[in-house]
Amino acid sequence: MTRAALEHILRAASAIANERDFVVIGSQAVLGQYPSAPDRLLVSIEVDLYPRYAPEKSDLVDGAIGELSAFHETFGYYAHGVDETTATLPAGWPERLVPVQSENTAGATGWCLEVHDLAASKLVAGRERDLEFLRVLLEEGLADPAVLRSRLDGLPLPGDRIEALRERLGRLAPAGR
Repeated sequence: MTRAALEHILRAASAIANERDFVVIGSQAVLGQYPSAPDRLLVSIEVDLYPRYAPEKSDLVDGAIGELSAFHETFGYYAHGVDETTATLPAGWPERLVPVQSENTAGATGWCLEVHDLAASKLVAGRERDLEFLRVLLEEGLADPAVLRSRLDGLPLPGDRIEALRERLGRLAPAGR
């Protein structure tokens, strides 16, 4: 995925849903803060998003430009219409969203998760691909382990689960990093 592909998806999603604002919550949200992110972070061909003020329209986007659609077959990437419950995020995440808007988005704005909020959601999801994504963020210096540790306290999870996430993060980024 490239920043241009993300912008193309935002433009197409806007035309389909007749909405201008979209929240980008999957791995490709990294393109908001880091338009030239390392290739190892850009392997996904899908953008997880939903219309910010009309999340119920996600199905429209998914149906028109989602997986196996003509859009996907033509361009090699697609939108995955999700909702605000798809990712577990730290308190305050909406205030930290990073806007993506350009000529290429034709007036649409993609509100991408800030990289530490994205990293926290990946840590919670805990699948191998999520942990690998987080590992690369840390190795490349795009996420600060100390900031990420502090975001864990804002997750809407029980204390024992947060402690388990701290341990998982400790294996990926020792305290000295």
